[in-house]
Amino acid sequence: LIMNFDKTENYLDKIKNAGSVFIGPYSPESAGDYSSGTNHSLPTYGYAKSIGGVSVEMFMKSITFQRITKSGLKRISKPVIKLAKTENLEAHANAVKVRIKDEY
Repeated sequence: LIMNFDKTENYLDKIKNAGSVFIGPYSPESAGDYSSGTNHSLPTYGYAKSIGGVSVEMFMKSITFQRITKSGLKRISKPVIKLAKTENLEAHANAVKVRIKDEY
């Protein structure tokens, strides 16, 4: 779930079903996939209603939250873009590029 609007913190406690939540303009999903440290094995097909990301705590429901600053995204942008391109996931690479477009 990507939350890119003002005062997202006012809504975080209302989230009940999500594998991972990406907060703010500099928190693209591709950063979570490759670099920011949250679990990438996320539920699909609506299973976020009953299970979080796969981990040792897989028998407990969890939601991960991440907020990345612009400077933080700039620091991790090169490996995220490289990994996304290696997997032929151009949209993932572009999700980073458009957020830090002054760098590319």
